[in-house]
This record gives sequence, C-alpha cells and structure tokens, in this order.
Amino acid sequence: MKLLKSLQTLVFVVFFAATLMADRGMGDLRTAPPEGVTTDQIIQKFAAKEKEFKDARDHYTFRQTVIVNTLEDGTVDGEFRQISDIVFDDHGKRAENVTFAPANTLTRVGMTQSDFDDIEKRLPFVLTSDDLGQYQVNYVGQQKIDEIDTYVFDVAPKQLEKNKRYFQGRIWVDAQDFQIVVTEGRNVPDIHKKNKEDLSPKFTTYREQIDGKYWFPTYTIADDNLHFNTGDVHIREVVKYTNYKRYGAEHTIHYEGEVTEATPTPQKKK
Repeated sequence: MKLLKSLQTLVFVVFFAATLMADRGMGDLRTAPPEGVTTDQIIQKFAAKEKEFKDARDHYTFRQTVIVNTLEDGTVDGEFRQISDIVFDDHGKRAENVTFAPANTLTRVGMTQSDFDDIEKRLPFVLTSDDLGQYQVNYVGQQKIDEIDTYVFDVAPKQLEKNKRYFQGRIWVDAQDFQIVVTEGRNVPDIHKKNKEDLSPKFTTYREQIDGKYWFPTYTIADDNLHFNTGDVHIREVVKYTNYKRYGAEHTIHYEGEVTEATPTPQKKK
C-alpha cells in the first residue's frame, strides 16, 4: 500500500469489528523431531500436495470479498471494499467479475497493483514443489490446532530478486493430509524510496477442507501498523473466499463464515 499525501475530507464508515484472537485453538509447540519420517520427506510431501491443490483450485469458481480499512485511534476513517466472482468465461479462461464496489474512501493510503497481486497470489500462499528452490524451509516443531495435528515450518526467500515479491513467515501443515492449513507472515520486500513507498501488513490466512479433499483458503485477516516515513498508519484488511464450486460441477460448497469477531480456525468438512 502506498501513502496518499492529499488531505481530503475523511468519510467515516461503520462496519464490523473484527479482532485477532489471542487464542486460536493452538496447543503447545513441541520442538522434538517428527517420528517415522524426516523433515525433508515432510517438505517434499506437502510441496507435492500443494502443487496438486494449486492445480485443483484453478478449476474452481468462488466469491472473493475484500475489505481494507484505515483506523485512527480505533475508529475507521477510510474503506476500500470489493466483491468479485472468480469465474470462467465462454472460452474456459479464468476471469474476475466485480459485482460490488462502492466508492473508495481511503484517504491516507492507496491500493497499489502489488496489493491486488498479493490478494490474488500471495495471501492464499501456496508452496509447491516448483517453488521450493526459491525458499528456505526450516522445521520448527509440531503443534495442535483444535483437533488437527500439524507440522510447523518457518519459510523465507533465499534471495530477493528485483520486481518480485515473496512470502516470509510461518506455515502449519496438516500431519495427515500434508497440506498447509494456516499461513502467518508478510509479503516482502517493502519498498522505502524517497518518492515511493509500498508496504504490506502482516497477515494470517486460514484454510478449510473443501469437497473432503483440498484445503482451500477461506479467510485472511491483517491488522497491522504500516511504518511510512511520514508516520504510522493502522491498517485492517479482511479477505473472504466463499462459495467454492468446481467448474462444470452441479454442487456448491459454502463457507458460512461471515466476518465476525471470532477468527475461524481450520476444520475438516465432511
């Protein structure tokens, strides 16, 4: 997000009060090595599953709801909101159909192309076997999230290439399905130049099992202070991915998590 310098009349908007939960159902982190499998085998397994998941999601339609707010002393003073249906056109190509986009009232920051790219590609972070060479993946331990046993890894880019963005943070991998169920981190690098600043907040993305097989992203929340050269800006961002439906199928899998005060935790759908 870039800082806007123009001083316009602030439009006050009332909407939900989403909060990051201090306790997200996570158990104690156990740093002992995994039993019966090496960490490298786990990485190879979940990277292969992630590639399968990525290919599968490319064949689903879904609704994407984006809400970005700036806050001053806890009060919302600007909002960007957009609802899009991610569908297929008559030629079977992926397309985005914006169905709702009220006036953008953000005055202290502006949405950049990198923000929209983050929403599309990096908030629902996927670490496939094709991407492993770009990242350093370190085993952290094992942790229970609600009823799900997970392996925990820290992920960081091996090097930053010009005009490319990467994920840096922590992932939780289902010990049974070998797919990422929670992602927490930020997109890097931030840009701090004299005439250009483009910063991204820390975020958490939760996935849910869709069609009894794939862990698809259903909810992302970011609540962070962006440190611009001229001062901090409090950002809150929520992205929801709902109504997954396989292209050409006759049924729809609905994710019923409207924006509430409770942050969803991963759960397996029957």
